[in-house]
Amino acid sequence: MSQPVFWALVGMALVTLGLYALIVHAHLLRKVLALNIISSGVFLVFIGLARRAPEAGAALPMEPDPVPQAMVLTGIVVAVAATGLALALIVRLRAVTGRTTLGDDTDD
Repeated sequence: MSQPVFWALVGMALVTLGLYALIVHAHLLRKVLALNIISSGVFLVFIGLARRAPEAGAALPMEPDPVPQAMVLTGIVVAVAATGLALALIVRLRAVTGRTTLGDDTDD
């Protein structure tokens, strides 16, 4: 098994683990953490498979492609901003309702 395929499989395992945690847990902080695990898995798959084929007739090994690397760097920045927004919304929800879990809407 080549190294890019290994890292892609590890990334897919992280996405699967994050989806499981997103579905199972009701606590909002755990859901935010699960979304971060999913995004880390997607970034790992992207970087693991980001290789550029060598020129025709060249004996050089495959070299990294800079475009997916730039996309992953942008995605990391967006993920950090989205995590900050989600945490701010959780704090606001806690201040207004006193809950940090998802559940039935009942009149208290």
